Amino acid sequence: MKKIFINLMLIASVFALTYCGGKGGNNEGTDTTQATDTTATNSDTTSTTTTTTKKYKLVPVESPAFADAELSIKNLENDAKLKEGENTFEFDVKNYKLGEQTPDAKDKGLANSGKGQHIHWILNNDPYSAHYEPTFKKDLKAGSYVVLAFLSRSYHESVKNGKSYVIRKFSVGDAEPSKADFKAPHMFYSRPKGTYKWNAGDKLLLDFFLLNVELRAEGNKVKATINGEEHMIDKWQPYAIEGLEAGKVTVKLELIDKDGNAIEGPFNTVEREVTLEAATAEAK
Repeated sequence: MKKIFINLMLIASVFALTYCGGKGGNNEGTDTTQATDTTATNSDTTSTTTTTTKKYKLVPVESPAFADAELSIKNLENDAKLKEGENTFEFDVKNYKLGEQTPDAKDKGLANSGKGQHIHWILNNDPYSAHYEPTFKKDLKAGSYVVLAFLSRSYHESVKNGKSYVIRKFSVGDAEPSKADFKAPHMFYSRPKGTYKWNAGDKLLLDFFLLNVELRAEGNKVKATINGEEHMIDKWQPYAIEGLEAGKVTVKLELIDKDGNAIEGPFNTVEREVTLEAATAEAK
């Protein structure tokens, strides 16, 4: 009897182990399902991460500050009425030398002007013209205008301080003065611009100028869309775009609020196309 009882106990134990093993298999299946769910959730996160793991990189550019550089204009007041045709503009520059190379220009790896530091003249947020003397002439058609002028390093990066720029609104001919509100937030596009001589691994400067607005991680931002790829910028500084290849490049900048909505303004959304030509072509 004792032997029979022991045998029965052994059979029961084997049966119990087999049963638990089967249940363990089901648990693995459940765990796998849960792991799949987790993987799916992680997949969403990874998908977000993948979205942030971009083809192009925006790398902050550090440059000499020129914190005391100043720009002012001698002969243009707000709401001035100018004649059609050629007009002369006279600027005054302090603590900054036009025509000189910015000290770190050779080390930047960015397109650089051989003529040195200069003034960027941006009219109605159109592509800028560069001026290497404080006095120059512009041919103007009838219309209303907003001009932003600021000091630029030799590699076309804006000097960003409270006195490095001038903004004015004026009209030419019989046009009504611009109704632009200079107390409202504004963004002006500066770089990139035009055509570049391009080698693999080259960098492209992304730069813009802000008025009456601050960028923050939890606040206003600039959305930069490069060839359809979105990048959020929460700090006002220049950036080097890396990872580009020769060809056409589309750059769209939008000034947006903390909720991702466009901030109203005549210049706060702008899109440009630039050309990266093979190194045999000459940059403009």
